[in-house]
Amino acid sequence: MAGNRRGNGSTMSLDRPTSAAQKPSVENEILLQLPRSEFNAAFAKMELCAFPSRTILLEPGTPIEHCYFLNKGVASIIHVMTDGRSVEVGLTGREGFVGIPALVDYETSPVRAVIQIDASGYKIGVRQFKTVLQSGPVLRKLLSQYSQDLAVQSIQIAACNRLHSVDQQLARWLLMSQDRVGEITFPLTQEFISHMLGTRRASVSVAAGILQKRGLITYTRGQVTVKDRQGLENASCECYREINKQLEMWKTPQFGNLNHPIQKMRAKQ
Repeated sequence: MAGNRRGNGSTMSLDRPTSAAQKPSVENEILLQLPRSEFNAAFAKMELCAFPSRTILLEPGTPIEHCYFLNKGVASIIHVMTDGRSVEVGLTGREGFVGIPALVDYETSPVRAVIQIDASGYKIGVRQFKTVLQSGPVLRKLLSQYSQDLAVQSIQIAACNRLHSVDQQLARWLLMSQDRVGEITFPLTQEFISHMLGTRRASVSVAAGILQKRGLITYTRGQVTVKDRQGLENASCECYREINKQLEMWKTPQFGNLNHPIQKMRAKQ
């Protein structure tokens, strides 16, 4: 049976052990918002897993076998062109869910979902997921809302990739990644970033150099450290602010909502 949320509600301890000496915890914000009955029904069908960087969760045109609720780490949502080129169209972490097409009974994914930064979380078979949804109105509503959050990202990122400079895109991307990691230092390679932004590695190197010279980040041996968060926000294009502005507007029309998963993560920076 699930235990109580601790402190500000960001973690739920569970009585179902992964080993004799270790108990899992839930940090996924969607799962944490479920009423006890829905949470227990869903959790009984889930498996706690580790997902190393570059683990592919979904592949375009391939049947969806599992859905995922991340606890930690970051997954990239990637559109793959017919010639093999790819570009990131969204990010998700502990605020979200991977497997949106299954929510509406679609059997395949139009995008690739790949772990960008080492992650852990819960996976559930797609058949079990659909069974849980049938008796889970709150879960269905939360996932429907999250699908719109992800759509906002995709729309804004599409505009960003077309209209803004690589250093602005990189600043936006680092901010979005840090929001989900919750640390000032995290592993990233220029090769990986170039694939995510759909640009040449040389362009990423130049952009990273610009941000380093301004004292906003340091980048060494595949690790990036955000040195000046506010400066990085200023260096980013409008897209980072617009994405979060829309999420705030949806959750609380009159006031910024610090209970929204992304706003809670940003508040910890």
